[in-house]
Amino acid sequence: MDTLSDVLSMLKPRSDLSGGFTAGGDWSIQFPPQEGIRFQAVLAGECWLAVDGVSEPVRLKPGDCTMLPRGRPFRLASDLSLTPVPVDEMLSTTRSGMTVYNGGGDFVIVGTVFAFTGRPVDLLVGILPPLVHVPQESGQQELRTTLDQLVRELRERKPGFVVVIQNYTYTILVQVLRLHLAAGEDGGIGWLFALADKQMSAAINAMHNDPRHAWTLQELAQHVGLSRSVFASRFKTTVGSSAMDYLIRWRMLLAGDRLISSGDPISTIAQSLGYESESAFSKAFKRTMGCSPRQYAHACGKNSPPRAVDDGNGIRPH
Repeated sequence: MDTLSDVLSMLKPRSDLSGGFTAGGDWSIQFPPQEGIRFQAVLAGECWLAVDGVSEPVRLKPGDCTMLPRGRPFRLASDLSLTPVPVDEMLSTTRSGMTVYNGGGDFVIVGTVFAFTGRPVDLLVGILPPLVHVPQESGQQELRTTLDQLVRELRERKPGFVVVIQNYTYTILVQVLRLHLAAGEDGGIGWLFALADKQMSAAINAMHNDPRHAWTLQELAQHVGLSRSVFASRFKTTVGSSAMDYLIRWRMLLAGDRLISSGDPISTIAQSLGYESESAFSKAFKRTMGCSPRQYAHACGKNSPPRAVDDGNGIRPH
């Protein structure tokens, strides 16, 4: 499995809400903070998007897509000088699966909100900017095809449409992340952005594919065809942590996931990740995750897990 698939599988994304609205005339709608990552795609018309904490609003045109990873409040409007209406107070009707505001017809947008049942969410969210804008011109034909299929399911609502929509929205999340990574505009630091570098991606994939292996810096460097010093420097520059720190932290994230979901004893989990003793594993886990494996499993069982946060400079306990 590749690195992005690994991370998304651990975070277990699901689409909690999918739908859209159409607006007519002059309008302005305020959206509150929300857990998860919100995705939106403009199908017709234009509007302004203003996100709390982002200095400049963005003009959205047909075919443009956006992703809001941080759950911040935002506003969509035909004119930002208008007083916004809270989204919960919209006087609306429903037509073909779409909410209609102010008569509809001039502007159409669809979207979904991704929630994550796995931990830690900030492994992905923490390294993304508060606004990801994918303009129509960015070569997003695959994404457009998926969006067309999603819109058809939302409108027709045939038997089983909920499952189909879930699959389409999961695909959309991956496609938008790919486009954001390919654009490479914000010079981000972290595992996701390192995937754009073929040699760093090969090193990260090697660690993900065999986390039990006793990787050394020299071995990873040889694996990607670089000298030890060049590899070490480039890895830290692109990922934000040393290769060995990344490996240890990835192992501990895998361990945390298995502590919650597998029911395996700690000794079995330790051996599966290359630790010869439970004691050595437990020390590494506490150093990385901020608590012992048993405390972590107990806390997560009570829906109050410690989190390992990736702030772009390597995963750290939080």
